Amino acid sequence: MMNQKESVTWLIQYLEKEMPEYEGYGVPEGEKEAFDLFRALCNVRMPGPVSEEFLKIQDAYLQEETRKKGVTDVEDLDPVSSDARLVLWQGDISTLKCDAIVNAANSQMLGCFRPLHGCIDNVENTYAGVQLRNYMDAQMEKKREQYGVDYEQPTAVPMISPAFNLPSKYIVHVVGPIVSPYLTQTHKEQLSECYRASLDLAANNGCENIAFCCISTGVFMFPQDKAAEIAVKTVKEWLDGHPDSCMKKVIFNVFKDADLRIYQRLLDTEDFRGFRKIVR
Repeated sequence: MMNQKESVTWLIQYLEKEMPEYEGYGVPEGEKEAFDLFRALCNVRMPGPVSEEFLKIQDAYLQEETRKKGVTDVEDLDPVSSDARLVLWQGDISTLKCDAIVNAANSQMLGCFRPLHGCIDNVENTYAGVQLRNYMDAQMEKKREQYGVDYEQPTAVPMISPAFNLPSKYIVHVVGPIVSPYLTQTHKEQLSECYRASLDLAANNGCENIAFCCISTGVFMFPQDKAAEIAVKTVKEWLDGHPDSCMKKVIFNVFKDADLRIYQRLLDTEDFRGFRKIVR
């Protein structure tokens, strides 16, 4: 059995052979540098067939990398004091073991193609493996056959996929509103629908819990405080309106300290016992 360095070396060499324009990079000596090159190559790789041997080695490698980051089980997280149905957690959503995590996707639904970009879309696709991009491309191909080759996924219309090598069962992919040039009522309504529709989809797939990232607050430029207000209000209203749903717990996942403070205020909790993990 290969160790992590042997595995990442094999994976890099496979990808460089597949994409000869990147062959000149070789394999870095350092563990982090080798991981970053592997990640960057996966980021730029277009959807397409891959060998079973690649998947076997990749899956073992990624699962070990996630294990080293540390996996958090949603069952070990305490709810906020103001509402037993809600959890506030600061950390890397790709390490959360739960039924579904949300991905703030783009309209192509294929993940982030920018090498080593720090967005949720890039991180989730990296640690899920190349299967995720292939799976989503197959789903989008069905849409293109139905609606035309220029089809793009509309805002607030989620899709669900397996999570592959992530600890969660599913990923709910949703395109949030892009705030430009300024925040409008339409943007607010679209963001609210992102949360409602994602909850509907997850519940329809038997999920008892779901973790939301801060949809649209990154490069889509939705103001953080307004986005959090909409998220909390919409989730509470949905849970109140679906008392018989299988959905029992909703996790608000934050990464930035600023978002943590906003959610602490909105959820009226002073007993937060979360922690932060750094995304590689």
